[in-house]
Amino acid sequence: MSDIVIRVENLSKRYRIGLKEAMHDTLAGALADFVRRPVKNLRRLRRLTRFQGDGYDPEDIIWALKDMSFEVRRGEVVGIIGRNGAGKTTLLKVLSRITHPTSGRVEIRGRVSSLLEVGTGFHPELTGRDNIYLNGTILGMKKAEIDRKFDDIVEFSGVEKFIDTPVKRYSSGMRVRLAFSVAAHLEPEILLVDEVLAVGDAAFQKKCLGKMGDVAKEGRTVLFVSHNMGAIQKLCDRSILLSDGYLVLDSDTEQVVKEYLTTGREVVTNESLYDLPRPCAGIGESVRFSKCYPVDLEGKRKSVFLFGEPVSIYLEAIAKTELHDISVVIGIDSFREDRITTPRSEDSNILFSAFPSQPLRVIVTFDNLVLVPGGYWLTIALLSGGRTLDHLIQIVRFEILKAASTGLVLPSTGGYVCTVPKWERAYQDL
Repeated sequence: MSDIVIRVENLSKRYRIGLKEAMHDTLAGALADFVRRPVKNLRRLRRLTRFQGDGYDPEDIIWALKDMSFEVRRGEVVGIIGRNGAGKTTLLKVLSRITHPTSGRVEIRGRVSSLLEVGTGFHPELTGRDNIYLNGTILGMKKAEIDRKFDDIVEFSGVEKFIDTPVKRYSSGMRVRLAFSVAAHLEPEILLVDEVLAVGDAAFQKKCLGKMGDVAKEGRTVLFVSHNMGAIQKLCDRSILLSDGYLVLDSDTEQVVKEYLTTGREVVTNESLYDLPRPCAGIGESVRFSKCYPVDLEGKRKSVFLFGEPVSIYLEAIAKTELHDISVVIGIDSFREDRITTPRSEDSNILFSAFPSQPLRVIVTFDNLVLVPGGYWLTIALLSGGRTLDHLIQIVRFEILKAASTGLVLPSTGGYVCTVPKWERAYQDL
């Protein structure tokens, strides 16, 4: 029997995207367009499921995956990396049969389970106990299997005291821990994991990595998507690099990570954030980041700071509907992608509200941020009730330079944070 459990041959996937409506400068042009509207709408409906023939517009489609081929053997732990919009999540959705490929062929041998959107299926009115059974059933577990693993799931999640409390009263962190714990106790032959560690605290991330390491040691096949290169290097001997839907490199992890870090990625420090693809689709895209950049204490944009100098981060989000109890999350990663800290406004008992009438503006200030001189990346997220509203990974880069004299001790390796940041709402654009 062949050891190959996943075979992908010339896999391609395309989507139709919406285009901006044409605007008319004159009343006559607007009236003429109104008259032609029924015909245009009919053509648009016909094009929803047709990609060729009459009405075909190359600007109307986007290739998420293009002519991708690779094989995965039984027991391999393969990392999948690439910048935002490279096609990582689409690939896992095709492999997990959530979506069908446009062309190409995929062969999978074995039971597949996926951790693509942790927490899907949780009911806020039910208790943690009830949600374990509900979510476990959705993920394909039998009741007897859940009964057998129930105590382990609860212990791993760390929410024993609240297991009979309705989930709507859980913090977002508690929901993530419980959801991951349920998914992590599946026993599939093939496990697909998509960036489940992005917004967890440091202790929980370490616990999750340990659990995934145990799964790998049991000889199961794992495909692991992450922007955390430290986690990729710890778990995966082999990795695949994707870029704009193409498979760029398939080799040992060290070589792939080096290629990924040296080729560079998108660095956004201005208003173009709003046009970027979102790796984690939120609640109907009801609120989305529009700006993110570091600033000094006077509110001026700045990308280079001296060692020990206070660092502030300005965030702005646009809401389509009124939302309350929003927690803002900021992750700081080293150049080698190790997570330094992931503070949440919720942990400081601060939640924000967003309104369509004005942007949500937040300033996060690290008064005593002590990091080794070098480059760092910012990951940002908006959460509400355990759900991800928007999430951008390693979207902005800033530098720490060594100062002549600061009175602070320069750490020899790594970096560390001395204080909890200060969260405040800004009432004007910086």
